[in-house]
Amino acid sequence: MSAKENFIKVKHLYNRAGFGISYSDLQKLSRKNINKVVSDLLKEPKANDLITLVDGMESKRQMLVQSGLYAKKDLNDEEKKMRQEIVRMQNEVSKDLNIAWVNKMISTTSPLREKMTLFWHGHFACRSNDPLYAQQLNNIQRKHGLGSFKTLLVEVSKSPAMLQYLNNQQNRKGKPNENFARELMELFTLGRGNYTENDIKESARSFTGWMYDKDGTFIFRENLHDDGPKTFFGKTGNFDGESIIDLILEKPETATFIARKIYKFFVNDQPNEDHVKELGSHFYASNYQISELVKKMFTADWFYSSENVGTKIKSPVEFLVGLSREFYVTYNKPQILIQLQSSLGQYLFNPPNVAGWPGGQSWIDSSSLMLRMRIPSLVLNDGEIDFSGKADPEDEAVIALNRSATVNSNTKAKPKSYVNANADWPKFIDTLPKNISPLELTEFLLQPKLNDKIVKMVSDNKGLRSTAVEITSMPEYQLG
Repeated sequence: MSAKENFIKVKHLYNRAGFGISYSDLQKLSRKNINKVVSDLLKEPKANDLITLVDGMESKRQMLVQSGLYAKKDLNDEEKKMRQEIVRMQNEVSKDLNIAWVNKMISTTSPLREKMTLFWHGHFACRSNDPLYAQQLNNIQRKHGLGSFKTLLVEVSKSPAMLQYLNNQQNRKGKPNENFARELMELFTLGRGNYTENDIKESARSFTGWMYDKDGTFIFRENLHDDGPKTFFGKTGNFDGESIIDLILEKPETATFIARKIYKFFVNDQPNEDHVKELGSHFYASNYQISELVKKMFTADWFYSSENVGTKIKSPVEFLVGLSREFYVTYNKPQILIQLQSSLGQYLFNPPNVAGWPGGQSWIDSSSLMLRMRIPSLVLNDGEIDFSGKADPEDEAVIALNRSATVNSNTKAKPKSYVNANADWPKFIDTLPKNISPLELTEFLLQPKLNDKIVKMVSDNKGLRSTAVEITSMPEYQLG
């Protein structure tokens, strides 16, 4: 294989398995065999890299106070104020947690690990008002995201965030709640058509007693568990939750379902069923080792075929993280990261529902595309843009992101939008070859093949910085 072909392959791999790659790193890695590059991506981080922003002791103290307040029928004014203050603090910490994860994705040296965490975050979609629970679930997905799918599934199922979100806290003997049992099969493992309504009922009985205590620790309440015989997938026994998970994993359809979701996330929104079947069989044979599935996918020839390169719309988070990593961006007011996520339709830790974000074409409509194309110039031009005359609707949206544009009526000042970010241009330029042309830089920054219009447009450019801003503001930059 030629050096140029390997260069293109590694670039595609890092766009999909991570959030892009610097030119200098790409040059180094393109000298290696692609299988070796994939193996390096799969390596465990040297140090513990879990998020530890939320203090467990303080959160548990608040939970105990909260549960005491919620148990009371009539609260006095001081108690009402205390409850409101706890909720306010939790909301603030939840925002901090969101920003901490985005910053982790921007700075990580284990990009595949964070990309897999992002995948599982959408697959096991969950909302929790408690930032400690949200952090716990995020760390479960990070810790086990490339390990055993069974371990990951059990740990997610026992997490207080998921037990709370899907009402398993109310699932008890004689009064089974079917929410978790249904989503476990429909969305997390098998997909519709591979189980019956009776299987849901019997599964719900098996998960009775799976709860968490006042300080957010998983607890199996034996006295609330239905220990009678259940019939699930045609087998009868005194099943508990883990037995149900084992029976679900015995079905090859589970491996195929997960393989298809991973294929759609990393390869193409339109799955090639032959390739999905190939991945599913390998995943099943590996006893559900996620790293084996991922390795098989990233080393397959079809992963690098033209129909799979530069054809996927980046999710809002992939777009923001990729741009920030590429140009070494720091956000002086990180709150803008939350406002941008919200405006673009992917607010981390707040999926629209238990099915997660639909992805694909749904990421883009006319207004979100215009805003996406605005963001690079806002972020890369010192986070400031001037508007002459009446702002376009998308400009108004950007202005509203950070603050109302207040213009003194006695002056002729123009409204300005402050993203308040700094790109490290010297660092970015330093990663490029000394004699790189604007056209070569364009080829590097874009995943889709260049058309004549783009070639003509950049051929007149003199500066690398102006080329970079122009190219990242194009629709083609939204494809990875």
